[in-house]
Amino acid sequence: MFDKFNLGDMGKMLEEVQKQAAAMNEEYASKTYSTKSGGGMIEATINGKGEMIDLNIDDALLDDKDALQVLLMGTISDLFKMVEDDKKNSAMNMMGGLNPFGSK
Repeated sequence: MFDKFNLGDMGKMLEEVQKQAAAMNEEYASKTYSTKSGGGMIEATINGKGEMIDLNIDDALLDDKDALQVLLMGTISDLFKMVEDDKKNSAMNMMGGLNPFGSK
């Protein structure tokens, strides 16, 4: 079952994964994710680290605290989901070529 398994190759693959993970972290630092909610009444942008870098709120929402809270929570949740989905997709793509049990 493990006749083609080579610990030396596994070590090299792990080193490569670490390098790719470090590169991905640097890439995420420069990425931005933006979304709108409430028909564009709220616009928000975060970076790949999950830091809010821009937020615009339509003045009409300032008189309706409940609507403002609901729209903000939805907007922020959407942004974090975008970041997580992007990270998961990148990780799956990165791991796609690594199979220590398969043939070369």
